[in-house]
Amino acid sequence: MNIFSDFQEQVLKAVLALQSAGQLPDNLDLSKVTAEPPRDIAHGDISTNAAMVLAKPSDLTPRQLAEKLLPLITAFASVQSASVAGPGFINVTLKNDVWPRVINTVLERKEKFGHSKLGSGKKVNVEFVSANPTGPLHVGHCRGAVFGDALASLLKVTGFDVTKEYYINDAGAQVDVLGRSAYLRYLEALGENIGEIPSGLYPGDYLKPVGRELARLHGRALIGKPEEEWLPVTRQKTIDMMMDLIRDDLAELNIHHDIFFSERSLHSSGEVREAIERLEKQGHIFKGKLEKPKGEVPLDWEDREQTLFRATAFGDDIDRPLMKSDGSYTYFASDVAYSYDKISRGFEELVYVLGADHAGYVKRLQAVAAALRGDRKAEVIVRLCQLVKLYRNGEPVRMSKRAGEFVTLREVVDEVGPDVTRFMMLYRKNEAPLDFDFAKVTEQSKDNPVFYVQYAHARICSVLNKAQEQGIGTGDWTSADFHLLSDESELRLMRAIAAFPRLLEAAAVAHEPHRISFYLHELASELHALWNKGKESPQLRFIVEADKRTTTTRLAFLTAIRYCLAIGLGILGLTPAENM
Repeated sequence: MNIFSDFQEQVLKAVLALQSAGQLPDNLDLSKVTAEPPRDIAHGDISTNAAMVLAKPSDLTPRQLAEKLLPLITAFASVQSASVAGPGFINVTLKNDVWPRVINTVLERKEKFGHSKLGSGKKVNVEFVSANPTGPLHVGHCRGAVFGDALASLLKVTGFDVTKEYYINDAGAQVDVLGRSAYLRYLEALGENIGEIPSGLYPGDYLKPVGRELARLHGRALIGKPEEEWLPVTRQKTIDMMMDLIRDDLAELNIHHDIFFSERSLHSSGEVREAIERLEKQGHIFKGKLEKPKGEVPLDWEDREQTLFRATAFGDDIDRPLMKSDGSYTYFASDVAYSYDKISRGFEELVYVLGADHAGYVKRLQAVAAALRGDRKAEVIVRLCQLVKLYRNGEPVRMSKRAGEFVTLREVVDEVGPDVTRFMMLYRKNEAPLDFDFAKVTEQSKDNPVFYVQYAHARICSVLNKAQEQGIGTGDWTSADFHLLSDESELRLMRAIAAFPRLLEAAAVAHEPHRISFYLHELASELHALWNKGKESPQLRFIVEADKRTTTTRLAFLTAIRYCLAIGLGILGLTPAENM
């Protein structure tokens, strides 16, 4: 039961009734009519913008149209009262008997409450993390990893067909540098004195196990060979071991991708050439020179005539080079082929989760997809995750000794746990900077949001377990009468539960899983408030020994709240706590 979508359907029927009566034109676009919770709870339970969005094409003012709709909306069976507010919004207060129906729906749907068919099976590719396999994941990757995984989960429960993908950057100069760095560690493992790691190579200790494994596999056989012989060996073994390390790190956060896609495979399969030939046939490739960019000059910029993709024709700031002076493809050419591959696999939404330092990629990715998709539906959506700053009791955290240059994802998870890490990474909008204080995120107080939410779930489990021990919490809620729940605290909780399905759909459309963490915190706050109220008012306690009917009702109510908390935590990738 989604009271907002149900109400929206009723509003649309009211509009159709006015059209049938000749009071509104027939050709109205009804797609922008919404039914949402009002910003201020004092304005009621639901607000619709129908009059606002339909007034102009109806040659009416919003208030004139709202006055026409008002009597029809007031007549809805679920409506207690309705009024026109401001320039033409219609605010509605629902009858109290709506809320018991919502709770019954939760108890019927259980773990599936809030799930919907909003996405209608649309194929969505969510690509996230995609860090270069040149070392362990750092805390910056952590935020994008958690965000991408939670977004994919959110889209799944709202009816989208989601594939979680990791793009392995295993081609290009950076993996050659990686192979050379590993070769030094290989020499070190064989007892050779390698001295200081030269500038430009990767210095981290994480490559020492790679060196030892190369020494175990090859002994001294690679020593003395020319680079063109040993580099492919060290490069591939290092990539494989780094990807194993990355998979293990992600698994610690309960993140598992469906596909790990190799950039190198695009070249070996001929997909890079095929994608560029497709652009060429469409007239999107030309020969020309690029102006020297203002500010910092990109590494791939060359002052010569080049093979260029006409990206500016599709909204990009500049045209993009596809070939280097030595005849090899640019990194951007791989991006073209990868987009073409995704579109060819039938994805209708290509979601990229990138770090804030990749903001410049947005227009070029959109331009490539626009040029390649043809008659296919393939929308590019980029979500940027801002930096994470680590603190301990307000003091900045120093860099990792093992990684050499950054704090690793694994170090964060090992210290505070995966659930705390995930929740706190999602307790801010992805585009907002995030301060992560190790002391604050692990303290057991109401000021710690993850503890506050988990404690609410654990409290409910404690009551339900106690009731079961007393033989009154059997799980048979057929005798529950939710009309008995009339205290304002109880009504607020029921309204919050009723908003959950709409919250999930709105978060999915906006690609904002942080909305769920905010919702869970608010729901937990209402639950704790009711709990504290019961300390002063015994009639509001969850177990009233002298009143079995009320007790059964309140236990059923707690069960419904627990489902919402557990479902929301599950989407965020957390395991709901049963005791604390």
